[in-house]
Amino acid sequence: MGLIDKLFPRSGSSAVVAAPPAAVQPAAPAPAPRADIDGLNRRRTQLSRELAERQWDLGGVTYEMAARDHFRLDVLVSLSAKLQQIDAELAEVERQLKLGEDAAAGNCPTCRAQHSRGAVFCWSCGQQLLEIQQPSV
Repeated sequence: MGLIDKLFPRSGSSAVVAAPPAAVQPAAPAPAPRADIDGLNRRRTQLSRELAERQWDLGGVTYEMAARDHFRLDVLVSLSAKLQQIDAELAEVERQLKLGEDAAAGNCPTCRAQHSRGAVFCWSCGQQLLEIQQPSV
C-alpha cells in the first residue's frame, strides 16, 4: 500500500494518517578522519535516491489533496521536514566529498571534522583551529 493510498483511502475504508515526526533529527555526524570515499559515494547515491522518492511522494500527496480540495497542512509539513533533513544530510556528504577532492588540511582536534587549509574555526563545533597572535607593541 503506497503513501497516497494510506493518506487517501478509497471510499468505504477508514483513513490512516501518518503521524508527523516528533522532532527533526540533526544531520549525521562527520565521518572518521580518513573517510572512505567509496562509502561516501554510496551514501550520496542512497540519499539522492531517497530525496527524489520523497520529492515524488510530496508532489503526489499535494496533488491528491488539491484534487480532493482538502489540504492537510500537518501532513505536508511532516513530509517537508523529512525532505529537508535528507537534503541537509546530502549536502553534508557532498561537502565532505569536495573536501576530500580538495585535499583537506586536517581534522578538528575536538570533533574530528575535516577542515580546509587556512580555516581559523571548526565549521562543526566552533573550536579555534589556528592560534591568533596579537601584534606586539
